[in-house]
Amino acid sequence: MTEPLTESEVKRFHQNGYVVPDYALPVETINTLNSALEETIDLNPLVRPEHLVSAHIDRLNDEGVRGHSAWLELAQHPEILDRIEQLIGPDIILWGCQVFCKPASDGMEVPMHQDGHYWPIQPLATCTAWIAIDDSNVGNGCLRVVPGSHTGQRYYEHSKSDRENLVLNQHVDDSRIDLDDAVDIELHPGQFSLHDVFLIHGSNPNTSGKRRAGVAIRYMPATSHFNRSLYETSEGSGYLVNFATRPLWLLRGKDRGNNNFQIGH
Repeated sequence: MTEPLTESEVKRFHQNGYVVPDYALPVETINTLNSALEETIDLNPLVRPEHLVSAHIDRLNDEGVRGHSAWLELAQHPEILDRIEQLIGPDIILWGCQVFCKPASDGMEVPMHQDGHYWPIQPLATCTAWIAIDDSNVGNGCLRVVPGSHTGQRYYEHSKSDRENLVLNQHVDDSRIDLDDAVDIELHPGQFSLHDVFLIHGSNPNTSGKRRAGVAIRYMPATSHFNRSLYETSEGSGYLVNFATRPLWLLRGKDRGNNNFQIGH
């Protein structure tokens, strides 16, 4: 049987820290997600559309966002999971999902950063699927990455910023990294990128006249442990994050990291 990711795609992921599979979700799926996005935004009038954290939880979650079942359904899409399995193995846990919708002319910047600085996963291992709902391009603030910055699984120095209009207030501030090496990942609706937890990435503000919406789904191998006591609930990253009651879903395989799948459900 032919694997969903080709051998060269798997190689590019391990070499560069990211890959854009030669696949796109069906138009019908994107239409459903567009409707879900509008409903999710309407349900959260006081939340910036870039801050729709844990949107896959179909209720008012413990991070202040009222979610929608469509995001959980998307996270379980077999075409996505088959590719995730090739990269992190057969035991897969869904632990996070965030909708990033940058409104036209007013979309917030995501400074260049590494996710793992504030994620309670031990050993740290996650593959993120970033799925485009709209065209995502340089003009409207697409995802940007520094290829190869995941190599060696090293942490780079970060600083906090008090600038306004930032999705995240932490950014890479390390002389070992040249952010001019960043490349843009342009996607059409239904396309998605997969990136490693140690990869440096971010996105520019959306100053164009076109919306840029996408959703990031976080998968971890069930060989790792989601340590709820590692970080306190806080708004230290720029918005409320509550790992203490964040629910987990074992989507494939077996749990081998002594994780709790009852909390938060």
